[in-house]
Amino acid sequence: MIRPLIISDTSKQCLKIKLFLSKRLKLYSLAKSNLFIVIGGDGFMLETLKKKKFSKNNFYGINAGNYGFLMNKFSPKNIIKNLTQTNRITISPLEMTVKTKNGSIKKSLAINEVSILRQSRQAASISIKNGSKQIIKNLISDGVLVSTPAGSTAYNLSVHGPILSLNSKKLSIAPISAFRPRRWKGKIVSDRSKITIKNLDCTKRPLSAVADNIEFRNARLILIKTNFKIKFNLLYDRNRSLQKKIKVEQIRREIN
Repeated sequence: MIRPLIISDTSKQCLKIKLFLSKRLKLYSLAKSNLFIVIGGDGFMLETLKKKKFSKNNFYGINAGNYGFLMNKFSPKNIIKNLTQTNRITISPLEMTVKTKNGSIKKSLAINEVSILRQSRQAASISIKNGSKQIIKNLISDGVLVSTPAGSTAYNLSVHGPILSLNSKKLSIAPISAFRPRRWKGKIVSDRSKITIKNLDCTKRPLSAVADNIEFRNARLILIKTNFKIKFNLLYDRNRSLQKKIKVEQIRREIN
């Protein structure tokens, strides 16, 4: 039995959907609910997941934004049926630890990707390791992305990174506008990897480290790993699973 609680963004469309559902569903308190119905766009879903990272509830997203890759399409006619006939996928986020130029330590979670971006007009100069193994000694570029399978069709795809299947147990490391070496296309690594990204010139080439949409500036050292202790249970309509959405994007890439 589902015991839903609605979490909604504040746009007019979101509030309209919330009102519609409130009239048709029995809603529960936070303590008694087992399902969060999240109304908004992908950004609002990411924000909600991080705020509720220790909850064991399921999350069912309803898209009221633009693309809504992590969300379900709102169907007034079928919403009750859809809520009771879902497919569930479980994902774990990346954990980013940033050591800044002034010695402070910052942490954040990333469900889609960690972006390491040049902070000035100067290109970034970075080294990348997987554990003790060197992946690349000195990458001159606009930055680099470390993406999860769930995020591999987002920013990662825009920088020509690979699309990863949800069950691949892999992460993508993709350069952003690589200048040297020009032909380096990135690397696919295990989701058990412990990735270290080091800024080789903090003074002239400052970096920002971004976990989804949370930014820390003047990064000196960035540590990235999957946090398997945190598990998000996402629900999707039976004919629109996240895995199917990823496969559609793979087909589109092959056609284009």
